[in-house]
Amino acid sequence: PMLFIAGENAHSREFSEEAYQLAGQPKELFIVPGAGHVDLYDRVNLIPFDKLTKFFRDNLKYDESITSR
Repeated sequence: PMLFIAGENAHSREFSEEAYQLAGQPKELFIVPGAGHVDLYDRVNLIPFDKLTKFFRDNLKYDESITSR
């Protein structure tokens, strides 16, 4: 699974969109409203933590035995 995240105003947004178009399934593209490229590094209020959490929960297998060691 692949998740592409780009800022709406990012100069690099077109690269994320092109990579998304070329990628196989499963894939998701999430555009962060009002964000530029570097905003997603340090503007915590713009980082889509909910989207990241959902993506990882949906796509990574959870193994209870690891946490009980």
